[in-house]
Amino acid sequence: MHNDTAQFQLSFSTLFARPQLRKSVLRRTALLSCVFASALLVACSGGSGQATEELPNTNPDSGDTSYSGPAPESEDVQNYKRYIWDNLAAENRCGSCHIEGNQSPRFVRGDDVNLAHGEGRELVNLGSPEDSRLVTKVASGHNCWLASPDACAEIITNYIEEWASAAGSVASSITLTAPTEREVGASKSFPASSANFATTVYPLLEEYCSGCHSEDAGTAQQPYIASADVDQAYEASKARMDLDSPEKSRLVVRLGTDFHNCWSNCSENADTMAAAIKNFVDGIAVTEVDPNWVISKALYLTDGIVASGGGRIENNAIALYEFKSGSGTVAYDTSGVNPAINLNLSGDVEWLGSWGIQLNGGKAQGATATSKRLFDTLSGTGEYTIEAWVAPANVVQEGPARIVSYSGGNDIRNFTLGQAMYNYTFQNRNDASTDANGMPALITEDMAERAQATLQHVVATFDPINGRRLYVNGEFTGDADPVAPGLLSTWDDTFALVLGSEASNDFAWQGSIRLLAIHSRALNQDDILTNFEAGVGEKYMLLFKVEEQTDVPQGYVMFEVQQYDNHGYLFSEPKFITLEDGVTPDGVVIQGMRIGINGREAVVGQAWANLDTTVTATDYDPASGQKLSPLGTIITLEKGPTSDEFFLTFERLGNEEFVRIEATPAAPATPADLAPQPRIGIRRFEQIHAALSAATGISSANSAVVETWEKVKQQLPVEADVRGFLAAQQMGITQLAVKYCSTLVDDTSARASYFPGFDFSAAASSAFDTDAKRAQIIDPLLEKLLGRPIAWPAAVGGHTAQLATAPDESAVRAELDELINIMTTCSSGTACDAARTATTVKATCAAAMGSAMILIH
Repeated sequence: MHNDTAQFQLSFSTLFARPQLRKSVLRRTALLSCVFASALLVACSGGSGQATEELPNTNPDSGDTSYSGPAPESEDVQNYKRYIWDNLAAENRCGSCHIEGNQSPRFVRGDDVNLAHGEGRELVNLGSPEDSRLVTKVASGHNCWLASPDACAEIITNYIEEWASAAGSVASSITLTAPTEREVGASKSFPASSANFATTVYPLLEEYCSGCHSEDAGTAQQPYIASADVDQAYEASKARMDLDSPEKSRLVVRLGTDFHNCWSNCSENADTMAAAIKNFVDGIAVTEVDPNWVISKALYLTDGIVASGGGRIENNAIALYEFKSGSGTVAYDTSGVNPAINLNLSGDVEWLGSWGIQLNGGKAQGATATSKRLFDTLSGTGEYTIEAWVAPANVVQEGPARIVSYSGGNDIRNFTLGQAMYNYTFQNRNDASTDANGMPALITEDMAERAQATLQHVVATFDPINGRRLYVNGEFTGDADPVAPGLLSTWDDTFALVLGSEASNDFAWQGSIRLLAIHSRALNQDDILTNFEAGVGEKYMLLFKVEEQTDVPQGYVMFEVQQYDNHGYLFSEPKFITLEDGVTPDGVVIQGMRIGINGREAVVGQAWANLDTTVTATDYDPASGQKLSPLGTIITLEKGPTSDEFFLTFERLGNEEFVRIEATPAAPATPADLAPQPRIGIRRFEQIHAALSAATGISSANSAVVETWEKVKQQLPVEADVRGFLAAQQMGITQLAVKYCSTLVDDTSARASYFPGFDFSAAASSAFDTDAKRAQIIDPLLEKLLGRPIAWPAAVGGHTAQLATAPDESAVRAELDELINIMTTCSSGTACDAARTATTVKATCAAAMGSAMILIH
C-alpha cells in the first residue's frame, strides 16, 4: 500500500445532497519586465513619438517581438502594446503579414506602435471583447496558431479583456435584444426505442465504424456510435443525426466533407449514410402542437443572448482551461500566458457539449517542459490557488483519486487536489513540514461529506501564512491544516500537470471537469465567492415572447439556459420582462407554466407546473423584470443544442386560459413480495466507534484510539444490512476493541473505576482463583454491554430476564470464564505474573467488546 493511500482510510456515509458576470476583466499578473517598461515609457516619452527605446519582449515563446520604434504616445497605446501587440506580433501569429509594407490592417507593425494602435483599435470592441473583429476572424479559421480556431479566439478574447480592464471599458451588464420571432412548428423527435435505428443507420455504423467507435475496439474512441449494444449506439448517435435535414447530419458531414474513414468513395459513402438516416427519419411520426394550448413563441438555444462566466476573478490565472474546443485530443490553456500548458487527452475521455471533459479512467496531461512554468511562477510567488468546477462520478473513489496533480510519480509531487470518497484532499510539498509526497494531507472532515456526485466549485489555496485551505461552493470548509506552512523551495521543476490520474495512470479519478484555473496567488474568500457566483459553462438568456396573450408590448418570459451536459439543458431564473421603454406591466396572471420541446411538452422536469403568480407594477423592476420562481430544472436533450426547439405552455397567461384535464392514473399493480429481510441489523463504522467508547469509558478522541481508528475505519461495515458482513470487518472491529481495552487497562485510574476491587498487582495464578474475583472483571463488562439484568418478583417466576434478541447472559459469562481459564493456564517456564494478569483482563475485555454484543444493533 502506498504511503498516501494508508493515510486516507476515510469513512463512507449514507446520504449525499448538498446544493451552485462575464469572464473577469482581469487576467494575469503583468510581467515585471512590462511594468518596468511602462515606468521607462512614462519617464522617457516626449508625447509626440520623439523618444525611441528598446522595449523588452514580453512574449518570448511566440517568436521575436522586440520593439525599437517610437514610444507609445498615451496610456491606451501602451496598454495596446502590452496586451495586443506583444502577444500577436510574433511571426508565427500575426507578424508575418499584418506589418508595415505588407497586408492591411497593419495592427502589429513594428516600426511604430502608435500607428499599429491606430489600425488595431478599429478591430477591437472593448465593451464586448468576444465580438471584436480580431476574435471573429481567427474563430473563422484565419491563421490560428493552434489546431483549434476556438482556442485561438478565446486567447485573443482574453488579451482584449485585459486591455478593456486597464481601459475601464468592460460592459457592466447584458443588453437584451428581441430574438427572431418563430412560431412553434410540428416536429419530429427521437423515439424511445432503438428498433428503427437498428435496421436503418446502425448496420452501416456497425460495419464501417466499429473498428474505432466501439468499447471493445483495439483503439476505442468516443463516441461509441458503433457499440455492440445497439441502445448505447443509438444514444451516442442521436446528437449526430439531424432529423430535419438528414444530409446535414454530423455522420454525413464527417464522410462527405471531412473525409473521415470513408470505406470507398467519400461522396458516395456520405450519400449512403444520408439515405440511411432519411429512412430512419421517415419512420418517425410528426408531433403536432395541440391547437388548444396557450403557448409562447418558439426559440432555439442559439437564439438566446450569450451570458457566460461574467465577473470571474482571473487577474493572476497562469493556466486556464475552459474546454470550449469540444473535440480533438488537446485541451488548450487559454490563459494567454506563454508557454501554454496544453493538455493531451488519452484513454477514456469524452468532451462535454456544455464545455468540459468527462474522465472515465482517462487523463489530460501537459508536457514537463511547459508544466515547468508552474514551477517557475509559483515557486517565486510562494502561494497559489487551484480552482476547479468538478462533478465527481461517485463518492466511493479512494486513493485519493487525483483530480488535479502536479507530480512526478505515485509518491512524489508538488501539489495534488484529490477525492477520497466523501472527502476532498489537498497535498502540497513545502520545505518545513511535509514529505516529498506533500503528506500529511489536508482532508475535509468526514461527517461534513463535502464531496458529492454533483457539480461543485472546489478551490484549494496555499500561502506561507495560512498554509493550505479548501473551499467548496464558495464556502471555507473550516478544516485546519495539520502541518505548519512553509515555502515552496523544495518543489521539483521536472514534474507534469495531469488531470484525472497520475502520469502512470494510477489513482484514476472519474467525473467531469468543467473549468480549471491555476492562479499565482492565494485567492481570498471574496474572490472565491465571486467566482462561485459567476457559475460555469455557456449560458444563454432565452426570451419567449408572450405579447399576444398578455397585451404587454414586447412582453417576454425570460429564462437563463445552458446545456448542462451531453444529455440535458438546465433552465433556471424565470422572469417576466418587457423590452419596451416606459412600460410597466401590471396584473398579468401566470399559472401552470411548462417547458415544451420539439412540438410537445417535456415528459419530465416540469418544475413550474404548479406556478401561480401575478406580475404587478409594485414587484416589477424596470431593469431586471419580475422573478417568477426560484426553481430550476433539467430538460432532456433530444436533437442537440442547434436543433431542439423550445416553447412555453400555460394553463393561464394573461387573458387566455387552457383547461388541463389530467389523465386518470392507472391503478397501481399489486406490489410483489420482497425477498425476506433480516430481522436484525449491524452497527455501522461510526456507531461501532461510539459504542466502544461508551462501553469502555475511554474517549474516542484518545490519541492511541484515534491512531488505530484511522487505520481500520475504512475496513468496518458501512451499511446496517447484516447480509453484507465480512470476516475482514470482524478483524477491524477486533483491532479497535483491543485498542480500547488496552487503553482502559493501561490507565490505572480508569481501570480502578471500571473494575472496582480487582487486584491488578496479583499474579495471574491468584488474581482469578475464585468466582468472586472473576466476577470483578466479567460483571462490569456484561453490565456495560447487556445492561443490568432485571429481577422479576417471585409471583412471576422469580427469574432474571433480558431482551429476547440479546445474547444469553449465562452463555456469555461461561465463554469469558473459559477464556480466563485459557489465559491463566501457564506451563512451566511461562510467567503467570502481574503482567499476565493485565493481559488476561485486556483479552477478556476485547473478547466481550469485539463480539456481537457490540456489532448487532
